[in-house]
Amino acid sequence: MAKVVKYAFICNECGMHYSRWHGQCNSCLTWNNITEVHIAAISSTSILHNKNFVGYAGNDSINKVQQLSTINIKKLPRFSSGFKEFDRVLGGGIVPGSTILIGGNPGAGKSTLLLQTLCKLASQMKTLYITGEESLQQIAMRAHRINLDNVNLYMLSETSIEQICLITKQEQSQLIVIDSIQVMYIANIHSSPGSIVQVRESAAYLTRFAKTHGVVIIMIGHITKDGALAGPKILEHCIDCSIMLDGESDSRFRTLRSYKNRFGAVNELGVFMMTEQGLREVNNPSAIFLSHSDNMMAGSLVMVIWEGTRPLLVEIQALVDHSILSNPRRVTVGLEQNRLVILLAVLHRHGSLQMSNQDVFINVVGGVKVTETSADLALLLALVSSFRNHPLPKNIIVFGEVGLSGEIRPVPNGQERIAEAAKHGFIRAIIPYANIPKKKLSTMQIFGVKKLTAALEILDNF
Repeated sequence: MAKVVKYAFICNECGMHYSRWHGQCNSCLTWNNITEVHIAAISSTSILHNKNFVGYAGNDSINKVQQLSTINIKKLPRFSSGFKEFDRVLGGGIVPGSTILIGGNPGAGKSTLLLQTLCKLASQMKTLYITGEESLQQIAMRAHRINLDNVNLYMLSETSIEQICLITKQEQSQLIVIDSIQVMYIANIHSSPGSIVQVRESAAYLTRFAKTHGVVIIMIGHITKDGALAGPKILEHCIDCSIMLDGESDSRFRTLRSYKNRFGAVNELGVFMMTEQGLREVNNPSAIFLSHSDNMMAGSLVMVIWEGTRPLLVEIQALVDHSILSNPRRVTVGLEQNRLVILLAVLHRHGSLQMSNQDVFINVVGGVKVTETSADLALLLALVSSFRNHPLPKNIIVFGEVGLSGEIRPVPNGQERIAEAAKHGFIRAIIPYANIPKKKLSTMQIFGVKKLTAALEILDNF
């Protein structure tokens, strides 16, 4: 009868296992993160022959080897969450039997979003909201405050994973929410809730249950001070979809972004607005990120970025000011700082503009984090506009990648970006020459550029 080891040494950062304690993890190279955990001795044969185990499916359902050509590849059935923005982030809707992990800062609205989702779906299927952190009265008060129709929504206050799976099976629930995974525990594991072993095993247990019984499980996860999901990295590996709900404390807007999705595109973005009636989806996100001022301002420019499967118009602001420090500052909000340093070098070499004695501040309006290189050209033109104190027209958009030799490289989905800008009333565009549409647009004047110097010449003519 095989038995697992009772004690193990596990890295809290990456989940690496060791037979004895180490000061430094050989996998992630962090120090003092390896802790000793107590694991109960569980007989593997007893699990296989225990019909009360939730993962037991009987001998008739043993998996068989199949040829790739014989596997059914019909489109996965999905159902809507009730929010178009939530469905977009999930890849088109919720897939039965999937496990979803949603994280975010305290107070971002994770519980509110999922409570609203369950109330929308309660009339179509049997839903269950399981809370381990708040009392049922607190959940009921929140639902009453945002005027939710919660007649068909069932609630449960429980932290035992075995009991949760047993009750879910008895109630025949089709969609359950776990709030949160950090307070759940498995009885056979002698470790406190929230520990790396409990979080890992609880998530794996719930994932097996979801796959076996076709139940959708949405888990709420805490985040660390660095903004990453708390717990071992294997927590993100075993689930199907990982989502983060972000929002500044002084802003009413919330962004929902997927970082892993086995059923759709990653880096998909959904935008919500926090109101007195809970979270409401924003159907036109580009409008909230654009300035509504009619005055022309130096250093302000609108760019078109690509988020998941759709274009998004975002305003970028640059401030270049003389520095009194021996080492001028380079501050970016929403952009990678190393990318700014590279582009400043390109601007000096191929644009003949020296900013080594200038403080440079970059801000992407609305708290959007830009990760793609299509913002390069807009960033450089905004820097030149601020450096020369030369305001740019409000009806112009810019996108394009800038190479180290000063060439303007094309970006994907160029025509979709131009169409999105035209829909919002923009009549001029500076874009890579290779992204010029084949059919001329009567409502937009397009300037295609191959070099950075050509873009700067066009800027001087405005």
